[in-house]
Amino acid sequence: MTPHVPTQHHRSRATLVLEDGRAFRGSSYGAVGETVGEAVFSTGMTGYQETLTDPSYRRQVVVMTAPHVGNTGVNPEDAESSRIWVAGYVVRDPALRSSSWRATRELEDELRDQGVVGICDVDTRALTRHLRERGAMRVGIFSGAAADRPDEQLLSIVREAPLMEGAALAEEVTTPQAYVVPAVGERRFTVAALDLGIKWMTPQLLARRGIEVHVLPATASFADIQAVGEAGPDGVFFSNGPGDPAAADPQIALLRQVLEARIPFFGICFGNQLLGRALGFGTYKLKYGHRGINQPVLDRATGKVEVTAHNHGFAIEWPGAPSFAPRDTAYGRVRVSHVCLNDDVVEGLECLDVPAYSVQYHPEAAAGPHDAAYLFDRFVDLMTTKHSMNKQGANA
Repeated sequence: MTPHVPTQHHRSRATLVLEDGRAFRGSSYGAVGETVGEAVFSTGMTGYQETLTDPSYRRQVVVMTAPHVGNTGVNPEDAESSRIWVAGYVVRDPALRSSSWRATRELEDELRDQGVVGICDVDTRALTRHLRERGAMRVGIFSGAAADRPDEQLLSIVREAPLMEGAALAEEVTTPQAYVVPAVGERRFTVAALDLGIKWMTPQLLARRGIEVHVLPATASFADIQAVGEAGPDGVFFSNGPGDPAAADPQIALLRQVLEARIPFFGICFGNQLLGRALGFGTYKLKYGHRGINQPVLDRATGKVEVTAHNHGFAIEWPGAPSFAPRDTAYGRVRVSHVCLNDDVVEGLECLDVPAYSVQYHPEAAAGPHDAAYLFDRFVDLMTTKHSMNKQGANA
């Protein structure tokens, strides 16, 4: 067997400039050039390929807190979408070569071929601490000839970049046309899934539970949802995605129609924030967000602590927090079902009078952990209950 020989990369000088003026010097990683975005950090020790291909990272420059990145290369199976979505990539020590039997190519080759500008040989611990203290902010990575300009000029470019607040990005990452993921085995239910930046693992996990998933573009109307299935969908799902939930007015209006029709609803991440806004709650930007696969979340109904996967920079504003007493809304009573143990951020909502619930984290768990997989079973239970009620009503 011929040994895999990685491509040798010539590294040019690179500079990372934050919007508050702090700069870090390093070497080029991936494509050479320049990029701007919002600087965020991810605490996952594994799963960098899933992170890179998560559409929720649109317009964000991801700083990896794990010191060694690229050790397992990349492969076709672990991608969560058709491309890399991060605006830039920051690592301390890039792997010289991959060492996984599943790798089909090197990570840096993939970054370069997809035009992702990155930087390596920087103190990512110092950079992460800076972001924790000062908060997520705009950043630029400049390598090659782009790094030869004065820092003042680079800083000006960074400060001209758009802010994440007010950004409507779901339409930029959604599927251009609807498609169907067939149920595995016997079809039990049909679900309309709004793609706001969906990860491939999500419809696969639904399909494994006997659900035929109709993935719709973020611009879908309520009529498009009603057209799913023989007599409309058994349930509606809103996915994760990038951007500010306050800028997603069309999707919020659509979700209110779903709630009024009492169609079972399940939302994750961005879908959780949209449920909050549809119910009348506000959202706000977190100082530096939750990103990684090691976030502790309390299920308030069971008292169980789950270790969960996160990727969000916005959260639901709950009146009177941290008491989390149930609240009345236009759609009945609502309670906070899950809370982050690190900072008391609302991590889940449950409607008590309409069939709807959501969580802020990622139960599809790509790349792990799997503590929250039961939430997909809860969606099945919700649709089963609704189906039984409809059948009883028809026989009455």
